[in-house]
Amino acid sequence: MSVDIDTVKRVANLARIKVGDAGATEMQGKLNGILGFVEQLNEVDIEGVEPMTSVVDFAMKKRVDEITDGDKAEDIVANAPVTDDHFFMVPKVIE
Repeated sequence: MSVDIDTVKRVANLARIKVGDAGATEMQGKLNGILGFVEQLNEVDIEGVEPMTSVVDFAMKKRVDEITDGDKAEDIVANAPVTDDHFFMVPKVIE
C-alpha cells in the first residue's frame, strides 16, 4: 500500500498540521516507509504464539486495600472561605 500526495494533505489537514507541497512530498516518503514496515510485519508467521502484554513474565505488585488515613474532613476544608457540613461552598456559575 502506498500513499499519494492528496492523501498526505488530507491526513495533515485532519491532524491540523500545516504542510506545504515540499513538506507533503517528504511526508509521503516517510509514510510509505512506515506502511512498508507494517506490511513486512504481516509476513511474520505467528501461528501458535500466545498473545502477551509484556516480553517479561511478571506478576503485578499489589498492596492491601485498607483505610490507613481518615477522619480528616475538618483538616481538608480548614482553609476554605465557605463550607457547609464538610463541603466546599462555591458560587453558582450557571443561571
